[in-house]
Amino acid sequence: MRKISFIFGLVATVLLTGAVHLSSFAASYDIKEMTPEVKAALDARRGRFDQLASLKAQGAVGENNRGYVEVLKDMGPAQSVVASENQDRKLIYNTIVKQNDLPANSLTTIEKVFAQVQRDKAASGDSVQNESGAWTKK
Repeated sequence: MRKISFIFGLVATVLLTGAVHLSSFAASYDIKEMTPEVKAALDARRGRFDQLASLKAQGAVGENNRGYVEVLKDMGPAQSVVASENQDRKLIYNTIVKQNDLPANSLTTIEKVFAQVQRDKAASGDSVQNESGAWTKK
């Protein structure tokens, strides 16, 4: 069984394989069990990557400051793609909290860390929401 390590802090990288590595000096957390639900969420995210990238390039969706995608212009499949992506992200974030016995309020921290990851890896021209809530183009 593959283990995915999560270390929370300032530097973050999301690997294209779906594995996530967040690094800092703080603490290390793992997805201790690759459940069928987590595997399905990671697979689904990989499967919609190109469609989501296209919607971002069109300005229809952007990365918000809470670790999720948000519809900015209701175009074609934007609503359904965003709903599916956010559902999978939420499942992954909650799995990290549950499998590491973190307090429930840790979810907000995980979401913020992932929001920074998504801002950092956004393509030039993509819409991103900064920590204060303002939307900008990367």
